[in-house]
Order: sequence, then C-alpha cells, then structure tokens
Amino acid sequence: MNAGLGFAAVAAATVSVALAARVLLLAAIVDAIDGLLARRYGGTPVGEYLDSLADVASFGVAPAALVFAAVADANPAKSPLVLASVVAGALFVAAAVVRLGLYTAYDTGRAETRGVQTTLAGTILAAGLLAGATPLALLVALAAFVALMVSRIPYPDLRPAHALAMGVVQALALLAPNVAGHALPRLLLAFALTYLLLAPRFYPRTEGKP
Repeated sequence: MNAGLGFAAVAAATVSVALAARVLLLAAIVDAIDGLLARRYGGTPVGEYLDSLADVASFGVAPAALVFAAVADANPAKSPLVLASVVAGALFVAAAVVRLGLYTAYDTGRAETRGVQTTLAGTILAAGLLAGATPLALLVALAAFVALMVSRIPYPDLRPAHALAMGVVQALALLAPNVAGHALPRLLLAFALTYLLLAPRFYPRTEGKP
C-alpha cells in the first residue's frame, strides 16, 4: 500500500499538488501502521527490505515530484526554477535511496536513525504545501533535505504515544486541510519542524526497536 500510494501521489501531482500532498500524508500513515503491526506481531527477514523499497516510491520519488509540480505550476516551462526543481528532485531521490540503504544496513535494530528520515522529509514537504508554503520555499526545503538525509545527525525513534499523536494530526490534516485557514496542516508542520530541529539534542532515547 505504501509503495502504491507513492505512485498515486506522483500521478495526482499532474492534476493537483494539494491532492498529491494529501496522498503523501496517507502514505506516511500507512507506513507508520506497518511499523506498529511489525512491532506488535513480529516481522520477517524480508520485511525491513520491503519497507525501505516502498519508501523509495512514497518518500523519495513522490516528494520530489510534488515539489517539481508545484514549481512548474507557478513558473514558465523555461524558468530556471523549473530546471532547479528537476535537479534538486533528482538529487533528493538519490539521497533518499542512500538514506534508506543505510537505514536498512545499520539502523534497523537501533533506537535512532542517522540522518533525517525520508518519512519526515516527505511529511514536512507535504504539510508545507498544504499549509501554504510558496513553491520557492518548498524547493529550498527539498534541496536542504538532500544534505540532511545523508548527514550523521542522530534522530531518535518517536515513542509510541507520540507517534500515535502525530498520526492523528496527519489524518486530520489530510481529511480537512482547508479548515480554519489551513490550521491542521500548519499544526502538523509545526510538530514535524519541532522534531526536525530539536529531537537530535532534546528528545529522550528509547530502549531500541524490538
């Protein structure tokens, strides 16, 4: 479902970038449910590889396509910003593949991930678009995530209660993105940015993945 939603988000971006962002948030929720089920009932040796392969589609290709579509919609076809979005998008996908490969090889059994998680990057970009961020701001964020995803910055795993709360906000943001002046996507964006900026130093570590 996660990988299929990644394709659906890319297809939706050709029609409506807002719809694509909502599909991307749904992919993030499905990805979280998958992890919760694996922790509750146990996984298989192939599961961790399938998870990362699916994430390439939903949190590598889809966010890059989302930002490209947003920039292309707001600028002439020959604009330097459109070309920049293609280059940044290609680099973003490459960095996401590296991030997911490193995660599968080194971080699967640990209580933290080195480098910004692809899911977090995709969530911030989707929430930012729904919250009213300009295409230029999304492009700058996309380019910044290229470096952040392959950095060595440690990001602790969210505790189950916090992950559930984030999932609820994600669900509300995708179901009602325009309520009260985009309040729900802005709340999701605030939560995600707070984790991005503060978690490496201040978020408590867990015991590790079971």
